[in-house]
Amino acid sequence: MKTNIIPTLLTTCLCALVALPLKSQDRQDYPIQPIPFSKVDLQDEFWSKKIKTNHDVTIPIAIQKSKETGRIDNFKIAGGLQEGQFCSEYPFDDSDVYKIIEAASYSLQVYPDKKMETELDTLIMYIGAAQEDDGYLYTTRTIGKNVHEWAGTKRWEMVHELSHELYNLGHMYEAAVAHFTATGKRNFLDIAIKSADLVDAEFGPGKIEDVPGHQEIEIGLVKLYRATKEERYLNLAKFFLDIRGREGVGNPKKYDQSHLPVTQQSEAVGHAVRGAYMWTAMADIAAITGDQAYMNAIDRIWHDVVDGKYYINGGIGATNHGEAFGDAYQLPNMSAYCETCASVGNAFWNHRMFLMTGDSKYIDVLERSMYNNILDGVSLSGDHFFYPNPLASYGQHERQEWFGCACCPPNVARFLPSMPGYIYAQQDTQVYVNLYVSSTTGFDIGGKTMYIRQESEFPWNGKVEMEVVADEPMGVKLNLRVPGYVRNRPVPSDLYTYADSLTKPIEMKINGRAYPFTIDDKGYITIEHNWQKLNKIQLNFPFEVRKVKANELVMEDKGKIAVERGPLLFCAEWPDNMYNKVLSLVLDQREELKAKRSNILGGTYIIKGKARMAAKRLDGKVMLSQSNPITLIPYYLWNNRGPGEMAVWLPIDTAYAQPEPAPTLARTSKVSASVDSKAVIALNDQRMPENSNDHTIPYLHWWPKKATSEWVQFDLAKPTLVSKVKVYWYDDGPDGGCRIPASWKVQYRMGEQWVDAIPTDEYTITKDAWDSVSFNPLTTDALRVVVQLPEEYATGMYEVVIE
Repeated sequence: MKTNIIPTLLTTCLCALVALPLKSQDRQDYPIQPIPFSKVDLQDEFWSKKIKTNHDVTIPIAIQKSKETGRIDNFKIAGGLQEGQFCSEYPFDDSDVYKIIEAASYSLQVYPDKKMETELDTLIMYIGAAQEDDGYLYTTRTIGKNVHEWAGTKRWEMVHELSHELYNLGHMYEAAVAHFTATGKRNFLDIAIKSADLVDAEFGPGKIEDVPGHQEIEIGLVKLYRATKEERYLNLAKFFLDIRGREGVGNPKKYDQSHLPVTQQSEAVGHAVRGAYMWTAMADIAAITGDQAYMNAIDRIWHDVVDGKYYINGGIGATNHGEAFGDAYQLPNMSAYCETCASVGNAFWNHRMFLMTGDSKYIDVLERSMYNNILDGVSLSGDHFFYPNPLASYGQHERQEWFGCACCPPNVARFLPSMPGYIYAQQDTQVYVNLYVSSTTGFDIGGKTMYIRQESEFPWNGKVEMEVVADEPMGVKLNLRVPGYVRNRPVPSDLYTYADSLTKPIEMKINGRAYPFTIDDKGYITIEHNWQKLNKIQLNFPFEVRKVKANELVMEDKGKIAVERGPLLFCAEWPDNMYNKVLSLVLDQREELKAKRSNILGGTYIIKGKARMAAKRLDGKVMLSQSNPITLIPYYLWNNRGPGEMAVWLPIDTAYAQPEPAPTLARTSKVSASVDSKAVIALNDQRMPENSNDHTIPYLHWWPKKATSEWVQFDLAKPTLVSKVKVYWYDDGPDGGCRIPASWKVQYRMGEQWVDAIPTDEYTITKDAWDSVSFNPLTTDALRVVVQLPEEYATGMYEVVIE
């Protein structure tokens, strides 16, 4: 059931403070404050390795790739330090450099590194040189050569469309505050202040009244406000939010959440990253100003996400079209977008929701996203990345060294070193332990210090030992989060439920003795105690293998289960299973799923069970093999051994299986195309679309080509008599870039020549249905379907049948 309730804590604290502007001394902030990551000493084997790899490998690679791709040269050229033109792909490429500086600044607080600090000073020098005298900073326009078409003809002209001028600056402000915090140097902060002063002078009531097309500057301005206490920055952030959906302003659209005033929005729509960043900024401003309408809106939207638009891997964003949310319960697996950036934004947002309310359900969402979707975004080696994070693959997905649109790698790079800042929080004499990660930190309790040191076996096991140390007696309420997955609640809604029950209870001891406890309505074990000297707390959360089922309205997951243990989601991947196949497996429910330690993938837990392979015969019947072993690995580790089949949701009913295709002529052929793409596998996988814009199954396309002649080729297993070809076209109109073709024909190979097959009926070109053509029977060892793309569009195919 969806609710709209804002907790009493917020209503009590904030209801009197709803108007802007307010004087600085009237401001407040989140009732609960996080313990900064720089104040947390991490001793955790799992996370420490990843943060170290991020410092040693990922951040240097990000800097190097930014050099190779011209992102850094853009600043040098704009600053007159070298000759040239705008030389990278997108006008938002400036932001990648800013995010890298932010990531490195966080990392410097964990791993002091003079070489890296010097590298940052050089980058900041280039940025300062590129900044115009009045503070304007946007390299493609300042360079003035090869100006990106998205930039428009003058400053700020396209801020609501694609220029990303303000988006870039938001990331710069975040990075400048991070650098100032890490180093104490003002060189970057002063650049940011000069820029923000210009934006404030040019935007606002009675000035330029336009909507940032990609939300981000709002988060950056709030951080700049916190660092400088300059009220104008906070007011400007709120202006940029409040102008969304205002009548007569810009071109309102759901894509960037400008279709309604932010306080009237109730659904998660449009671009998932834009949305998550906007809701993060709204939470910040609500906490500082007490704007209850903001709080009500983000509460409604949060329920819309978690109740029907949230993936079991912690991802958000169902479709690659617009990198956007779909409808409620529209959660395809193979085409799931779940962009890494969106999951980082989701973590930011949910952490802030916790800080406002003290409710552990937000940490449940954060933790699931963190251990699964975010970690999946970077390889074990730290040098390959995912942009989308699907929940199934036939091998078309593969980690990349870098991307043309490279927003995701630096987003992971800035998240990882800041992760310890999500572990602990404090509200006066209340202390929160939200994540179980081996670490030590201190809390200021009325001028005295209390320390917590925890040794945790997470994410592999649920044992946690905690020492609470106070040199002097102090009364503190200790709140220990009980994760939803050990309370029979995978997510805080009915979107997913467990198909089985826990068999073991949560155990807790204090100073060696069993401690009776209750779990409060916000998901915490609370211990109110007058702490003195050393106290030891032992927790044992039952980490059992759990089967998850989706709400029956999630059509993609009917008749299937997902498997998880503790905070980790598991999947079946090709190298661990028979014939390198997993998509056609049907889980054998008669066999128990057991977790065990393994040395693969750097050392991990795996889950073993049994499954049967489904295969389709030529007569259309589906047969099941005998039961064979199946191995599952943590989802975040997949594709570290190369591309191949992967599945999170495993059928338990043959009716919902994806059987191995029947050995038809097309299936037994070698398939190739005029475009180099793994998606050629789709053309003979015997998965039939519901329509020509079905994104739930694989397809081949030629986008962004237009008006060219293209082909797909089937090299038959042996010379064969053929007389008919059927094709189902991909067409994502009216919004996408593919349409049914202008024309098509079938050719066959005769010796070294390709010869047109003589049709005995007309070639038809149809959307949402099969097109077929018959021809006089001929014997050949290869066929081609030759496609003429329309003048203004590309074309794609789902399936080809040869008879």
